[in-house]
Amino acid sequence: MSTATAARWVERWESQQQHYAVDREERFEVIADLVEHVTFGRPDPLVLDLGSGPGCLAARIAARLPAAEVLAVDTDPLLLKLGSTHYGPSIRCVEAMIGAPGWLDALALDRPVDAAVSTTALHYLGKDTLRAVYTELAGRLRPGGILVNGDHISPDSTRVSELAGDIGRRYAERNAELAAEDWESWWSGAAADPELGPLLAARGAGRRPPCEGNDLTLSGHVELLRAAGFEDVGAVWQVGHSHVLAAIR
Repeated sequence: MSTATAARWVERWESQQQHYAVDREERFEVIADLVEHVTFGRPDPLVLDLGSGPGCLAARIAARLPAAEVLAVDTDPLLLKLGSTHYGPSIRCVEAMIGAPGWLDALALDRPVDAAVSTTALHYLGKDTLRAVYTELAGRLRPGGILVNGDHISPDSTRVSELAGDIGRRYAERNAELAAEDWESWWSGAAADPELGPLLAARGAGRRPPCEGNDLTLSGHVELLRAAGFEDVGAVWQVGHSHVLAAIR
């Protein structure tokens, strides 16, 4: 894959993700702010980006913290190849199915993790799988390390959730985010690009994570995180249903 092809498809990925993540760039900045705060003064922090896609968030964190070792973790070989080609050695792309037995072993971690981040990815996991992932990450983070989950998370009250959803839609409309390319058109376009063909063929059914999904509200995530061993947990940013949830080990 050429660097020009990778750059083009990563740019289109960024565009279509705007369609689903309200104020995506600010969310990324907030997550990077949290990682920078927690790793201040550490010479070579270790950061995991879980469900990274081509590594857009991982690359932003690496740019903010050039001394950090940043791993982009995903199960899709095409997206990881786009990321490794486009971003080069600034991030390390690793194929692993989050939540599968032994998934953390595939990362070959040789020291405690300073920060684990994720954005619009963990909602694909079922409640039991997510509980296990939170617990496993708590066991790998250093004391004082942080887990950050930026995702679509509903408030606990149904009526407040309706209000938040409307606020998110209005925000996206004001900022023209709904005009971006969507998920289906991105993958259809990728399938038509001959350079991406072999990697698309490698996306067999057995290499795709099961989409169990969960309907956890904010308090549901907080409950799971505290049970996993995170004492201090809470939302630090919100626009509509888009939250950034922080949990300190």
